[in-house]
Amino acid sequence: MTAPQRTAPDVSFLLNHAAHVLRTRMAAALAEAGLTARMHCVLTHAMGEERTQAELAELGDMDKTTMVVTVDALERAGLAERRPSAKDRRARIISVTDAGAELAERSQRIADQVHADVLAALPPDEREVFLRAMKRLVEGHLAEPVEAPVPARRARQREN
Repeated sequence: MTAPQRTAPDVSFLLNHAAHVLRTRMAAALAEAGLTARMHCVLTHAMGEERTQAELAELGDMDKTTMVVTVDALERAGLAERRPSAKDRRARIISVTDAGAELAERSQRIADQVHADVLAALPPDEREVFLRAMKRLVEGHLAEPVEAPVPARRARQREN
């Protein structure tokens, strides 16, 4: 028996492999600042506006348990704290401390450099085409997951 012949490029493999390698590069780079990618995500998104743990979890594609563990680690490190919301006293927001804000600035520069290094692997004219095509996909055809009988798991970065 022979394997079925592929009639289209294996886009799933290409996107998954690229995303995996990018996550490992980002994790290694952020580790030098003492952060995980999730910690960086929470810090940077919590600085922009008042957001609850649930809102930050959604932005960072984290389940509730992972979010609690991440915020607990940020609190222990003195980088963030849970506070009552000014808009809704029943809700708790994540507030970034001064030390957390400084580290978020540093970690954003690190993340930007990782992304710049990836794009630098392409010739300048291909970078723009690549970015336009990816943006078109994630804002269009690949904007939302579809229902499936067995939900597809999103690849998550393992944290130590």
